[in-house]
Amino acid sequence: MALSATLPIQDSAASLLQADSTDVDEHCAKLGRWRLSYDQISAGAFRGSFTQLTLPRLEVFREITSQQVRQYGQLGADSFGIGLPWDGDGELSCNGTSARGARVLASIDAEIDMCTPRAFELRGVVASTVLIAELAARLDIELPRAVWHQLRVIETAEAPVARLRAHLAAIQETITIAPERLDDPAARQALEDALLVEIMDMLPTARPSDPGRSSAARKRTVDRARELMHGSGERALSLLEVCKAVGASPRKLGYCFQEVVGTSPMHYWRAMRLNRVRRDLKRGTDASIYDVAVQHGFWHFSQFSLDYKRHFAELPSETLRRARLAA
Repeated sequence: MALSATLPIQDSAASLLQADSTDVDEHCAKLGRWRLSYDQISAGAFRGSFTQLTLPRLEVFREITSQQVRQYGQLGADSFGIGLPWDGDGELSCNGTSARGARVLASIDAEIDMCTPRAFELRGVVASTVLIAELAARLDIELPRAVWHQLRVIETAEAPVARLRAHLAAIQETITIAPERLDDPAARQALEDALLVEIMDMLPTARPSDPGRSSAARKRTVDRARELMHGSGERALSLLEVCKAVGASPRKLGYCFQEVVGTSPMHYWRAMRLNRVRRDLKRGTDASIYDVAVQHGFWHFSQFSLDYKRHFAELPSETLRRARLAA
């Protein structure tokens, strides 16, 4: 299929972004036009890398994160994305549904809320929904509307997925050893055509993975709990208050979180609050560390300091001192 003959092309030079980071917020800030926010869930020093090859019609990306991370937001207005988890089988959650062993993630004009495991790598392609819709119309392909408007794990034909995986591997190899090859307009056009062929071959067979009725019920419980956790305003809710609000015992809520998010509700909620404290400190707040910690529900200051250092590999005083020096 010659897609270059299907749609007009206005060629422009490829651009390559490669960024390494040691902080989850720093990593998130380097994602270009993607409108995403990240929270570090697991404890330990963070290491991340992001590579994005911008072509005239597509963006090809590779992302690596060392810690378990919650990613939420949008790829951008009217964006279509296909992502392939790479070399790993850790617990992955997409919009509150467990996705262990997922082969393909699809985000089509969608909100994203994903919890990734430790040592996670994701490779994929982002295009505009307009481009995909125009190609579908010209190639007489019926788009899978069931996978629209929410990040989903999808099931699809295996052959185009395998070919797309091979293309992404070859692109990363080229970026590593011979990036100058991408300066050739003919090479860029051939690369885009090859990627779009596999994507358009995948879409007619794509359908959302069915989590089952019991999984759907657990997802609803976790969704409600996380809504309370993230939207609790100035005062941090206690886990007991969350359990009472969702009508679940601590044990039941723990089971639901482990199945859906891959960690316990206590660990998840503590991690979310630690991330909030860290962001306040990184703004160089005039408030004391103790006052910031209490605002986010940490009443035992010495335990808070231990938890903070374990989570971010530095003391809260070091975070605040660095922010004040930078200011």
